[in-house]
Order: sequence, then C-alpha cells, then structure tokens
Amino acid sequence: MEFVPISDVPKYDGAAVRLRGWVHRMRDQKAMVFIILRDSTGTVQVAVKEDKALEAARKASQESSIEILGAVKKDPRAPTGYEIQAKEIKIVGLAQRWPIEHKKGEELTEDFLRDVRHLYIREPKMVAMFKVRSAVFGAIRKFYETRGYYEVQSPMFTTAGAEGGSTLFEVKYGEKKGVYLAQTWQLYAEAMIYGLEKIFTVSPSFRAEKSRTIRHLSEYWHHEMEAAWMGYEELLQFEEDLIIFISKYVLEHCKDELAVLGADIKRLESVEKPFLRMTYFEAIKKLGKKQGDDITDKEERDLVEQLGGVPVFLTHFQRDMKAFYMKPDPKDKKTVLAADLLLPGVGETIGGSERIADEKTLLESLKLFKLPAKDYSWYLDLTKYGPVPHAGFGLGVERLLMFLTGAPHIFDTIPFPRTLDRVTP
Repeated sequence: MEFVPISDVPKYDGAAVRLRGWVHRMRDQKAMVFIILRDSTGTVQVAVKEDKALEAARKASQESSIEILGAVKKDPRAPTGYEIQAKEIKIVGLAQRWPIEHKKGEELTEDFLRDVRHLYIREPKMVAMFKVRSAVFGAIRKFYETRGYYEVQSPMFTTAGAEGGSTLFEVKYGEKKGVYLAQTWQLYAEAMIYGLEKIFTVSPSFRAEKSRTIRHLSEYWHHEMEAAWMGYEELLQFEEDLIIFISKYVLEHCKDELAVLGADIKRLESVEKPFLRMTYFEAIKKLGKKQGDDITDKEERDLVEQLGGVPVFLTHFQRDMKAFYMKPDPKDKKTVLAADLLLPGVGETIGGSERIADEKTLLESLKLFKLPAKDYSWYLDLTKYGPVPHAGFGLGVERLLMFLTGAPHIFDTIPFPRTLDRVTP
C-alpha cells in the first residue's frame, strides 16, 4: 500500500491508509494516545488504542518521524474533521527533546527563535508562509509569460554600484579589488533590452544597509523588469497590473494558507486600479516635513493609512534624492520620472523609473552624483548605439509577502533572514 499525503485523507473515508510525517503534538490519556501528525500538506489527528501501536506511540516524542497504518473515520470533533484510527505505528527517526517549548505565560524571544530558525521553520505558520511565497514566484512568472517577456539573469559580482556605494558588500575576488555583490541587475538589464526588448528576473540582491526596521534585509529576493520602448506612464500601469495579478493569484491558490496566517482577505480583494498618486512634494507637505527630507518607512505606512489603506504611488522625487540613471522630468528637470509604490502595512515595495537614454544627460547625472565616468564606460556605450526610451523597476519579494499575508516583520517571510548582525544558521 502506497503512502498518501495527509491532504488526501478525506478521499479515503472508511478505508485503510498509510501515512508518514512528524509528531506535531501528542496527548496521552492513559487508555489511548492522540497524535497530531504533520506532513507538508497538512495535519490530521491520529487516535491510538491498539496495544502494539500504543507502545510505539508512547515512545515517539514530539517531532519524531513516524509511519502509520490506520483507518480513516469522519469525526467532527477532530481538528480537521477526520481521524485516523491507528493499527500500526513505526518510528522512523526518534527525536530528542524538542527545544522550542511554548510555556504558559512565557513568550519565546526573537533572538532565541532566530538561533533555532532551522527548527522553527517547521511551524505551521512558517510552512503556510513558504507556500504563499512559492505561489508568488509562480505568479510572477505566469504574469510575464502572458506578456511575452523573457526571464534573464545577470552577474552577482560587479565593480560598480547602481544604488549607492555605501550599501555595497565588498568581496574577495582573487587578487582584484573593488568587487562587490550585486545590489540590482539594473545596469546589465539595460544592456540586454537591446536584444530581447522585454525582460525580467527573480534573484537575490545584497545591500549592506545599517537600517534595522521591520522591512530591511541584507540579502533579499529581488524581482526586476526592464522594457525597451516603455515610458513612465506605461510603467506605472504595468506595476498596477502586476500587483493585481499576484493578489488574485494568491487569493485563488492559497486560501487555506492565508487563513492560517490571518491575512486580510478583504484588503486583497479590494486591490484595483488606478492606484492613488501623490508627488514627493505633496507628501512632505502632508507629513509636515521640509523639501529634501527623506520619508521614513514608518511615515510611508502612516501616509498610506491616511489615504485610505490602499496602494499609493509616490512620484516625482528631487533628482538628487534618487539614482543617477533616472530620467529627469522634461517639465521640471529638478525632479525625476520615478515612483515608489507604497503598499499598506509595508510602505515602499517597488521602486521604478524611466531611464536616461541620451549620453549628455547621463554624463551630467554621473557628475551630479560624483560618480567617475570611467567606471561606467560600458554603460555609457548604451547611449551611443541606437538608444531608445526604456523603463523598469525593482520589487522586494519579501515586502510584497508582508502585504499579501499581513506579516508584522520581514523576518517572517523568508526561511533564513540575513542582516548585518546575523549570518547563522
């Protein structure tokens, strides 16, 4: 008899099945033992009365891996509405005492849970999050498939930053100096659009940011796109379509997981276009700040709530506040054709812009940002050989997951979070 996944148990009502998984919880009631068995597809209650099976059940500890032969019985008192009446239990791997104990009246500290992250990721909420995460990656690729885009990768080692030198991770690279982990595929993507026109990627990015907030990681998964012949207005509409597509995809494919995570389903169902827009100058006025001030992540979230708790594009930043490659607005060259998409509960989740496509403006921009032109000689070549209008953006997958699931911290959205002070486990 083959093993069946726990999620298929309802199909076998009244029949015998073989299951395998881990002891998630156990309750000994002298005459019998109840086990909550867990596998990757869910949990089910197992009732053990048979003497031979009872002996093995009592020996099995929390998180022991076991195999079970038993009969499926519909039981409304069971957590999932079905119970397995065990006939045989085999212990595959006996677990030592489980170190993650939820003692009454005590909370497990964040530092402790990060130390035992390799074990904590078995928790049902973590498993549910990773299933939603997998669905998001699938949704991204599905969306681009419908738009005729090509998935492309770029180097992880680079000699020049695109998002600011202060957040670069320098690495040992043979005898060479000045080699860094990539912050973005940005510059390479601009080179590739002259052959493929419409491209996207999902890959790790690395930023040595000293910020310690609920939405910052040193290593995160970065979805980026770049398209030839695309202007600023078309870019923003493209972002709206993507967020709506992913939200609907997750609602359709991850209903059970969203319930486990306590996600705000109504908020996801209400995401619709067009998104609200507000210029940087309007935002700082509303926040009582002065021109040139940064808007903090908390202020972004507060701003979104003040505007009704819906997605908001923050547009037309001062030129010197953004990246050197962003195109100045022809109507006001002190600002750029850029936008940050702020999502409820998170703040900035996407940063995008139309790019500079002419050599003169790009040289001016490098000078403005005090970047040596010689370090960007190959990038300058793109403005000399058939340049076209083009645009693109970068999206933080973990931040998007915070929005979709309502996770209070970005650490909840990735299996092994990395920050400047944490590289283990």
